[in-house]
Amino acid sequence: MSSLLRGVNLYLIGMMGVGKSTVGDLLAKQLDYILLDTDNIITQLTGKTINQLFAESGEAAFRQLESDVLAQVCARKELVIATGGGIVMRRENWSYLHHGLIVWLDAPLELLYTRLAEDTTRPLLQDADPQGKLRSLLEQRTPLYSQADLRITLREGETPEEIANKVMEAIPSVLKPQVSH
Repeated sequence: MSSLLRGVNLYLIGMMGVGKSTVGDLLAKQLDYILLDTDNIITQLTGKTINQLFAESGEAAFRQLESDVLAQVCARKELVIATGGGIVMRRENWSYLHHGLIVWLDAPLELLYTRLAEDTTRPLLQDADPQGKLRSLLEQRTPLYSQADLRITLREGETPEEIANKVMEAIPSVLKPQVSH
């Protein structure tokens, strides 16, 4: 598989709670790639949690940091990059994402809500109606997510390993084999 990818990065996109970091870690191991998580890089660079950044600087400042990080990592090869759920909202980010293979981990709203119900680390869900907020974000982002090269639909009860295997099985369907002369 690594020879088929030829060092091309995998960008995992999708809503918060789909498991981009967990599945990304498994994919990185299978491909002998390095996993980078844009949210983790931002918290390491700033010394602040995502919640703190949102509270102190606002979403727009956070999204700019996210774009800056993406611009840096897309120059490297052999990476699996787990992105923040809202990374698709900025047009400039698509130019960076298109440096690699974009994989949308797509989960139904009910599954996302179940996974995120107890999660207090998501600033966008600090809302009087978190389920309504999640639905609204999903509706807003789905047309953008659907521009991914691959769409992997998650099902209730699937393990991260099963999801990673679905991604690995689907990759050849969107890559052109190298032609030897």
